[in-house]
Amino acid sequence: MSEWTPPRYPGKPTVTFFGQAGFYFELENGVSVAVDLYLSDCCDRYFGFKRLLPYLVSPSDLHPDWLIATHAHFDHFDPDSVPLMMAGGRTRLLCAEDVRAEAERLNLDASRITYLRAEDRFEGPGFTLRAMPCDHGPDTPHAIGVLLSFDGRKVYLAGDTCFRPDIFSDPELSGADLAILPINGAYGNMNETEAARAAGILRPKRTVPCHYWNFAQHGGDPALFCEAMKEQNGSLPLTLMRPGETLPL
Repeated sequence: MSEWTPPRYPGKPTVTFFGQAGFYFELENGVSVAVDLYLSDCCDRYFGFKRLLPYLVSPSDLHPDWLIATHAHFDHFDPDSVPLMMAGGRTRLLCAEDVRAEAERLNLDASRITYLRAEDRFEGPGFTLRAMPCDHGPDTPHAIGVLLSFDGRKVYLAGDTCFRPDIFSDPELSGADLAILPINGAYGNMNETEAARAAGILRPKRTVPCHYWNFAQHGGDPALFCEAMKEQNGSLPLTLMRPGETLPL
């Protein structure tokens, strides 16, 4: 198989949904930034959580310039896939502090890893990143969200988090071009109604739900999210993305 690349929209950056909480961005300058890609079925082997979504791409065929992991849970930092994506020497890893132990266990190249804590800022080629606070429960204190700025756009990925109005009220998040919110309502994450409430605070130009359908145990119903968005936020735009779908930003 050849190297995977997303469809192009000339003059526009793009976002591709990989299912679960995984997203892949290609900037106008050609730089690629991937977030929380889960490409294997390792959670079944480790925890008995079987993958239900189809495989979209082999990690051996995907080498983003930058790979972000918002925390160390294996559906966000995939130990079966990350070493393969980093194997070519091109991919650099930006990750929450709690990923460190697993990265060392996998013997990943430490010179290509930057660890982030909430409120850290990072500047890459053509993009800036702010590590946002989130609340994924007391067992995951180092989990972060991500605010990406590139090509005149702002994209907020909340990461795994419960409903926290104080976090979503940050002025820098207001009116983002895209907000990506979990809706599964389990393991410390917002449910559909809470995610709609978060969107009402954030007021993004487009909201995309994530973290549903990949594991039977996780829950999450995008139809309920759409209903809650309509009831709470009227015409605030939302988009349901099909796994594998690429959209221009």
